[in-house]
Amino acid sequence: MKLLVTGGAGYVGGVCAQVLIEAGHEVVVVDDLSTGNADGVPADARFVEGDVAAAAPALLAAETFDGVMHFAAQSLVGESVQQPEKYWHGNVVKTFELLEAMRHAGTPRLVFSSTAAVYGEPEQVPITEDAPTRPTNPYGASKLAIDHAITSYSIAHGLAATSLRYFNVAGAYGGLGENRVVETHLIPLVLQVAAGHRKAISVFGTDWPTHDGTAVRDYIHIRDLAEAHVLALATAEAGAHRVYNLGSGTGFSVREVISACERVTGLPIAAQDAPRRPGDPATLIASSDRAIAELGWQPKHNDLDEIVSDAWGFLQSLGSRAHSAP
Repeated sequence: MKLLVTGGAGYVGGVCAQVLIEAGHEVVVVDDLSTGNADGVPADARFVEGDVAAAAPALLAAETFDGVMHFAAQSLVGESVQQPEKYWHGNVVKTFELLEAMRHAGTPRLVFSSTAAVYGEPEQVPITEDAPTRPTNPYGASKLAIDHAITSYSIAHGLAATSLRYFNVAGAYGGLGENRVVETHLIPLVLQVAAGHRKAISVFGTDWPTHDGTAVRDYIHIRDLAEAHVLALATAEAGAHRVYNLGSGTGFSVREVISACERVTGLPIAAQDAPRRPGDPATLIASSDRAIAELGWQPKHNDLDEIVSDAWGFLQSLGSRAHSAP
């Protein structure tokens, strides 16, 4: 298939684009590089620099695509609380423009990069797709609004759509990994301490109702996540909008992540206790049973040390590139 990948210069979009290419698809990446990196675009993808609301519709009008994978988004929870307008416009309005362009061009398939943030604070774990959707911030709310829009387009216009709700994505693949100016994810932040890029990692809350008092999260390897996108594309059904959670089904605490990073790097990692952050739940673990049953998906890289090792290798490669640069 010929596929348009929005946000393909970012971490998740770039790795998914690479896996799509390895599966034999032709990939065109659109990214404005506001948060992504040009070197995050796979070498065998065609790259068009531009805003998703302008460049993507122009491409869809000029060329025939078999589907769109939509990763381009604003994705910082804290920022979404402070600047909600950026998230309603950047996520919802721009995705609407993309949906309209797909409708006019007759582009039949869409895979949407969604998030576990749509669930808010869960009533029970593991979280299934039938859990109440009560986002606690504009980021999660904007993603949920897009899901509602996609459902209506599928029903009215026959769009074959799939939303994939990620939990905590980590690791690296194919020389591509997390490389953001503003980093908020735990594993890369802990590894930055090991690499000497920051002094310590903050542990937000040590009195949670968990086995060691720190918050528990579900970590999924980026390679497994990318494979789910390939399967979602292959199994899409016209007129249906399917929703799947993607996680490992296993939870690790903050302290367990820090210990894994120490094992993998062989380095001590300074940690400092900090108060709980408002809105943080104690435990977030996904039920991916629906994706396993309906997509035929099977996560293969659930070992925390493997996830950390791949992320560490990528971080070290960034240092090597910087050192060798002219």
